[in-house]
Amino acid sequence: MPRIGVFVCWCGSNIGAVLDCPGLAAAAARIPNVVHAVDYKYMCSEPGQNMIVEAVREHRLDRVVVASCSPRLHEETFRKTLERAGLNPFVLEMANLREHCAWVHSKEPGRAQVKAEDLIRRAVAKVALAGPLSVSTLPVTRRCLVIGGGIAGMQVALDVADAGHEVILVEREPSLGGNMTRLDKTFPTLDCSACISTPKMVAVASHPKIKLYTYAEVSAVSGYIGNFTVTIRQKARRVDHAKCTGCGTCWEKCPTKVPSEYDLGMGTRKAIYIPFPQAVPNKPVIDAANCRQFTRGRCGVCAKVCPVGAIDYEEKESLVTEEVGSIVVATGYDLFRWQEAYGEYGYGKYPDVITGLQFERLVNAAGPTGGKILRPSDGKEPKTVVFVKCVGSRDAAKGKEYCSRICCMYTAKHAHQVLEKVPGAQVYIFYMDVRTAGKGYEEFYQRTQAEGATYVRGRVSKIYRMGDKLVVRGADTLLGRPVEVEADMVVLATAVVPAAGYREVSHLTGAASDKDGFFQEAHPKLRPVETHTGGVFLAGACQGPKDIPDTVAQAGGAAAKVIGLLNREELAANPMLSAVNETLCTGCLLCMPVCPYKAIEPKTITERLPGQPPRERTVAAVNPGLCQGCGACNVACRAGAIEVRGFTNEQLLAEVDALCL
Repeated sequence: MPRIGVFVCWCGSNIGAVLDCPGLAAAAARIPNVVHAVDYKYMCSEPGQNMIVEAVREHRLDRVVVASCSPRLHEETFRKTLERAGLNPFVLEMANLREHCAWVHSKEPGRAQVKAEDLIRRAVAKVALAGPLSVSTLPVTRRCLVIGGGIAGMQVALDVADAGHEVILVEREPSLGGNMTRLDKTFPTLDCSACISTPKMVAVASHPKIKLYTYAEVSAVSGYIGNFTVTIRQKARRVDHAKCTGCGTCWEKCPTKVPSEYDLGMGTRKAIYIPFPQAVPNKPVIDAANCRQFTRGRCGVCAKVCPVGAIDYEEKESLVTEEVGSIVVATGYDLFRWQEAYGEYGYGKYPDVITGLQFERLVNAAGPTGGKILRPSDGKEPKTVVFVKCVGSRDAAKGKEYCSRICCMYTAKHAHQVLEKVPGAQVYIFYMDVRTAGKGYEEFYQRTQAEGATYVRGRVSKIYRMGDKLVVRGADTLLGRPVEVEADMVVLATAVVPAAGYREVSHLTGAASDKDGFFQEAHPKLRPVETHTGGVFLAGACQGPKDIPDTVAQAGGAAAKVIGLLNREELAANPMLSAVNETLCTGCLLCMPVCPYKAIEPKTITERLPGQPPRERTVAAVNPGLCQGCGACNVACRAGAIEVRGFTNEQLLAEVDALCL
């Protein structure tokens, strides 16, 4: 007969203020097979854990139930406690009294008490059938893949490489740098953005432990934590970078000009180009969609003027395979496409209504105007500039429900730059709230106000053209009156959204995304840089909107996790995984498409039956490196051949019986 101990935690007042914990312990003591039950204020504390260890030894307990908070928070803590007490760490069951009872039924303590007793009885029934599980080990490939070459990806790559591990960095654009290189200055210190980002770009490109793929994308990922196989698609540059010296003759002589993606349409580039002068690598690629050699079948100017013969019009894309032990997703962000949602702002037909990132290119010394703030329509200096915040943010009707976090501060920075560069300028900022949570942020906002920026609390209802002016019509909700401003230029602080292609990256890596498309962390407080897929980590704005200091800090956290993983010779695998009973498996493989971690694959076995010759048949096989024990395959298996260790059919039925009979 099992000897079960039940330990009821008060969790301070979280549980104790709603439930009668001594009463729960007394009720638990009356459940069959329970030989010891006790309550304590903080069971996860050192005295609480010692109480469990001593009780196991004193009462010869062989199974334990802890009735406290979510197992996501402290299951690992109590498993280590059982190991310290000499028990197998998997003869543990937790009853979640905090999230499932105290927090959701705080207004009904009587009914919550009944439910808590039921949950404890359920846990006892399940753990009574629990058996010891053993941990297996997996080898580790000591290399890391970083997807994305923005500030987050570069920081991760440098930190991991400095720790002595090889890094594969993949960037889909022709240059490293991401959105940060488009900025002029960074708030609140007004540091030059290029002075921060370009040295990192050079450091990444020259680091002996970093293998850089630009103008490339990850096209396939297979394997599991510690042993991923990654296929990288190198797009055709049509310029041999091994020969190219980056002299610039080709793009100077190229006759084709097209709008520059890097300048967000505010400037032009050539058909053979580098995105910006400080690009890394500082060697060009050919835009075949606009190159006359490809569209008209004649030109070839770049090939004629190249002194080293680096132009190769026949170059095709290629595939490269790399083995890595961990993956860091750092794909960054894009801006909300306001032109498709805000007709009252002109649907993008007014050239002088621009986004904050376009303003960054205008004010940037390396931008299309050389740092002068000029209207895109006629090149005149704007004297009245209106900034509109929360365009697409905090707007469930047309945009996104969430706050984009960075708009308040970069709008204050833009207002400061207009007042600094345009003598006599007037600046109006329409806002809903001003959020300045950050070191030195509030002081910077106050400074902008003192310099003359006029903050108007209210939304803008319409923007329309009148002559060469833009009329901005809104309301001042503090004064309770309508407001109209005749502006020379309007700058919209548009929402931050996940970078294009996040769905493909999510599908490839198994990292889940939330309803808005941002990658989902395993736990917002305890595992903020990990995902539910082992060995896959997150860094930067791909997880949610954040400013540069938070991005760099998170990248350092992700790098620390990767280094901790790659420093190991072997990894301990979670034993609570799916297992296939090959005798029952019919080989239908319906479990394969439902597995979100791609952990199930077909396997051919040789079956020997009495009186019959050996025959081969297909069964399902679970990859322990990929399986996360979610149980989706268990539900889909019509033959009942798949069970999750620690969640057997007998255990689940025992739980149902405990609750219903």
